[in-house]
Amino acid sequence: MGKPRAVTDDPLPMLPPLPGWLGSAPAETLETAAFRSGAALAHLGQATASGDVPLALWRDRLALVAAETGAALAGRREGQAALRDALHLTGQGDDPGPAGRLLRQWSRAAARPISVAHLAGAIEGVGPERVALCLDAAGPTPVDRAAQVVEAVLTDNPRDETAALILADAVLAKALGATHLLPLLALRVTSRDLRLRGDDLRLACHRAIVAAVAQALPLAGELARAAARVQAVAPKLRAKAAGRAVDLFLSRDALAPAALGFMSDRAARRLCDRLVSLGVVRELTGRDTFRLYGL
Repeated sequence: MGKPRAVTDDPLPMLPPLPGWLGSAPAETLETAAFRSGAALAHLGQATASGDVPLALWRDRLALVAAETGAALAGRREGQAALRDALHLTGQGDDPGPAGRLLRQWSRAAARPISVAHLAGAIEGVGPERVALCLDAAGPTPVDRAAQVVEAVLTDNPRDETAALILADAVLAKALGATHLLPLLALRVTSRDLRLRGDDLRLACHRAIVAAVAQALPLAGELARAAARVQAVAPKLRAKAAGRAVDLFLSRDALAPAALGFMSDRAARRLCDRLVSLGVVRELTGRDTFRLYGL
């Protein structure tokens, strides 16, 4: 089989970048910051609406980034590799430890449509009443509503950054008319931001959203091109259930071969290695054993 690009003559999808003026300098006033964050979110929605972006995978990859940021906010040192290992290499029903639980909360929250029941089940230590109150947050802009949730949650529990940011991003997505949480605010807020209150916190959140869109948009383009490459080779794969495996790769940040439970262990490993040799999937760990794979 030839290289992935040789399979199709169709150009790989490209997404329009965020206009440079939106992030040219930090907004000094709340009004300017709100205008810029609104423009950035509108551009993000338009740029990713073509159908080229594998949205489930994008959400899951951003969940990993959000978990990495959350670990740093909590004073932990786990990077993306350690977070992936903690979650994906822990046996079903076993405790993945603090790092794995952090990533599990974000991944679960982003995986299914926003609802009180789903978020209450995904976020540790938060009941449905609290989730419902947060989802009903009001404010002049979606980002203002998200900031209100951050402030309310952290006022009650100053150490619950994970719950505050998951709920804030859920409120942001809901206010924008999205069905699923997209980790955004959590990508770029700092520990200093989270100590602010009132208009100072709102200003910090608007600024963080512009920076987060500038980070999330190139990733969406990268994943759109990766998805096009893997979809181009998928019809030529000979392994049984290869199509189901490709669908999983298009929706998950990382997979261990064991996650392909509809294939034998040997067949799953061979398929993963085949996709790596074709240049459409990466081996993410650099190890000879306990490997993880992803686009």
